Amino acid sequence: MPEKVKFSNRCSEIAGLPAADLARRFGTPLFVYDAAKIKERIADLAMFDTVRYAQKACSNIAILKLIREAGAAVDAVSAMEIRRAVAAGWPVKAENPDDPDPIVYTADIFDRDALDLIAGEYPVHVNCGSMDMIWQLGERAPGREITLRINPGFGHGHSQKTNTGGDQSKHGIWHEDLMRAIELASHFDLKVKGLHMHIGSGTDLEHLASVCEAMDRAGLAAGPRIHVISCGGGLPVPYNDDGEYVDLAEYHRIWREKLDLLAKVYRHPIRLEIEPGRYIVAESGYMISEIRAVKNQGENLFYLLDAGFNNLVRPVMYGSYHPIAVAGAKAGAPEAEVIVGGPLCESGDIFTQKEGGYVEKRRLPSAEVGDLVVFGVAGAYGFMMGSNYNSKPLAAEVLIEDGQPRLIRKRQTFDDLTADEVY
Repeated sequence: MPEKVKFSNRCSEIAGLPAADLARRFGTPLFVYDAAKIKERIADLAMFDTVRYAQKACSNIAILKLIREAGAAVDAVSAMEIRRAVAAGWPVKAENPDDPDPIVYTADIFDRDALDLIAGEYPVHVNCGSMDMIWQLGERAPGREITLRINPGFGHGHSQKTNTGGDQSKHGIWHEDLMRAIELASHFDLKVKGLHMHIGSGTDLEHLASVCEAMDRAGLAAGPRIHVISCGGGLPVPYNDDGEYVDLAEYHRIWREKLDLLAKVYRHPIRLEIEPGRYIVAESGYMISEIRAVKNQGENLFYLLDAGFNNLVRPVMYGSYHPIAVAGAKAGAPEAEVIVGGPLCESGDIFTQKEGGYVEKRRLPSAEVGDLVVFGVAGAYGFMMGSNYNSKPLAAEVLIEDGQPRLIRKRQTFDDLTADEVY
């Protein structure tokens, strides 16, 4: 099992470098990523035939290049994510047709930009999540190979908002429509070579294993045309002491056992892909922010930061927990029960809340204006879900590799913020 990232409420270093030094050099709010942790998490998955990174979790091109150099393929969900993958060095097509597709576009629709790009300049492999995608690709680019994303009829995840299976989910082709989808593909000479299932993010081994059973049924129904199966992503990472990893060896064994049986029936090998995003980058990432006000409101003590949900929206959107530390707090310093919030003109701009908006307190060292707060496990869906709400600039990003910090995204300026506005 992977070793949990150690994080106390007095964490003052990131990948061996003082958070205070990083803040002085690059400013706050600041996202910082540990390259070694990303490489470690990719290595954890080496038992799978293909590791395909779901770049929506964190798609800075420097991070993508690091992941490509570590041997992973990549998943894209938009035209611009395809362009990011190409900019990071992945080829559009594999040199050997038996090799994994370097880039796969997975979605439930084609917007016009994505369809034009895939039918023209960048003919990447498509994982179709709807009948209309099959139809639209078939009209524009008949004869291609595709895979089908199947909704198995059930889902699971750390939040209802991250559940991607079942009849209340928009994702995937309904499992009962699989053969109809294959027939539609055949009408356009689209060759279905694989199947994909993903039921949600942050789920557990029991529910992940149930995907394997559903995929086994789909694979038998689809027949020997199937050469690759993707078990999707959803691997959990521990955000707190109670969180656990999935037993990857056992998860791989369950899948491999089923796929080996399918391979015997169809008399050819079946490649097993896994498609994690969060698992690869979440624990590598930290957000550093500065306390700008300490205030008492009745019986509550607030630390108000220069970072808000415009920088890290997960607590507001999902009630997600992130470990929080006051950097540089001395051992033995007094502690207090604190509500941690941001600068935005929204009551919901609180980092210490549960799903549903219920505010909770954290036990943190006593602090004052100018002290730094560090959020852990912030590498997935942190910067990527940021916004310019309240005309706040996007944060800078830094990658630490071999002990050296490198700026990989400049902090937004006013000119950047208004560059596309016409007035």
